[in-house]
Amino acid sequence: MNTKQTITAIVPAAGVGSRMQHSAPKQYIELAGKTILEHTLSKLAELNELNTIRVAVSDDDGYFADLPHIDKRIERVSGGKERADSVLNALLSLADNPPDWVLVHDAARPLVCLADIQRLMTECIAANEGGILASKVKDTIKRGHTHSEQTVPRDDLWQALTPQFFPYQALTDALSSALKNGVTITDEASAIEWVKQPVKLVAGRSDNIKITTPEDLDLAAFLLQKQQNESTS
Repeated sequence: MNTKQTITAIVPAAGVGSRMQHSAPKQYIELAGKTILEHTLSKLAELNELNTIRVAVSDDDGYFADLPHIDKRIERVSGGKERADSVLNALLSLADNPPDWVLVHDAARPLVCLADIQRLMTECIAANEGGILASKVKDTIKRGHTHSEQTVPRDDLWQALTPQFFPYQALTDALSSALKNGVTITDEASAIEWVKQPVKLVAGRSDNIKITTPEDLDLAAFLLQKQQNESTS
């Protein structure tokens, strides 16, 4: 991608991942000989478009310092209680020399395709609006608590993925405002939606899964091997 825009990646990695039922936070669980976070950061480090990569980790994190050196652009910043707090902390750490754009990516999505990220950045910069990687919902969706009450039409339903890519100032302002007003923020796009700014949907590969449960780890190991085979064939 040819652009003179400055771009910083932000990786919120302060969570504990309780659903993984593991002693270490999920981003430090081993996957094919490396921690999940190492896989994710190594993937982002392949993007020459990035000026810096800010990783938001808990102040009492005892694992990050032991990771092997991956890229000189990687810097640690203090994470927050929730994902949105971690992202905002990372954004504010850039305030003295802010980038034009920020690329926020989940620590637990090591399988993201580089071509998808580059297409996201290219399309958003060309349109001058933020956007996210997303995949069309394939399954039949039901609404209900203990029993199905309604089948939800899926024609216009998308599953939000990461990275999510927004102008620095727009995302900083939106997150700050939303958190001050007690708005529940599940991802960066939800903050931008709350201030009624556009969020472009860019189709991404559905194997860009988020590792959340032990079953996800098994699937990720299979998909990682499949991707590695594809890259060498």
